[in-house]
Amino acid sequence: MDIKRMRLGGCVWLVVVVITMVAAGKKFSISSRNFASGRYIPAKHATLKVPGGKNISPALNWSNPPAGTKSFVITCVDTNPIAKRWVHWMVVNIPRDSRGIPEGASLSKMPKGAVELANSFGDDGWGGPQPPRGSGLHRYVFSIYALNISTLPVRQGDSLSERQLLALLKGHVLGRAVLFGLFQR
Repeated sequence: MDIKRMRLGGCVWLVVVVITMVAAGKKFSISSRNFASGRYIPAKHATLKVPGGKNISPALNWSNPPAGTKSFVITCVDTNPIAKRWVHWMVVNIPRDSRGIPEGASLSKMPKGAVELANSFGDDGWGGPQPPRGSGLHRYVFSIYALNISTLPVRQGDSLSERQLLALLKGHVLGRAVLFGLFQR
């Protein structure tokens, strides 16, 4: 009888451990229906100066934010050395209940309360890929940060570098998820 209880107790313990591991394995993540991570970004998302470019912001979706998340920040930065961390998009104060931004949402269909900062082109909102011809493959890193605060002290169109934004986030980041796309011409 004691052996059966031990086996049953061991089985219950194993099930609890497996369920806990599965639940813990759900990582904070970001994706796009427009391109898979590590794949090419379609030309329609590039600026108007690129053949086929329509400067349409891509759709982004995220899941499994860390506990205690009160808002999100999204950035898109070109990490090619020639680009010098060119900012293509910075969106802050995205409400905690948001789980995505639809394609083409920049400057028109953003989640309520979200604030789009100026990009490195000097424009508000999304500024698509526009790498110099012959500069090789560019990597565009989309990062989403889960924050423990509801808002950052910025206004629509404020011009911040990536470094300045990251300084504002210091001490408030609960988690970060990354998606990257490629583009060249």
